[in-house]
Amino acid sequence: MKHYLLSVMQPVGEPPEPEVLEGIMRDLDVFHAELKAAGAWVFAGGLHGPETATVLRADKGDVLITDGPYTESKEYLGGICLIKAPDLDAALEWGRKATLATTLPIEVRPFMGTAEG
Repeated sequence: MKHYLLSVMQPVGEPPEPEVLEGIMRDLDVFHAELKAAGAWVFAGGLHGPETATVLRADKGDVLITDGPYTESKEYLGGICLIKAPDLDAALEWGRKATLATTLPIEVRPFMGTAEG
């Protein structure tokens, strides 16, 4: 089994209205339960907005620390889900389910190497 990262691509701007967000979170809980039941679950979590980020950058033997995201963008990494899947096709199917649950774009990317179990 390989590990795959499902990255939730969050658009910049106001979050959905509370009643819309409540439905999305319910769908996401169902998706996570399905991952767990299938033995594909490793970890998942949402991230605070890019304004909370701190970037560390190597510079001539020192490290520069700056507040905020590395680059300006119309979307940012809003959350992650780490899964186990036998192949890319299976991971893409989980990504399809994730995008339906979150209503957001999902990037699916394999880790190098293989996972235990």
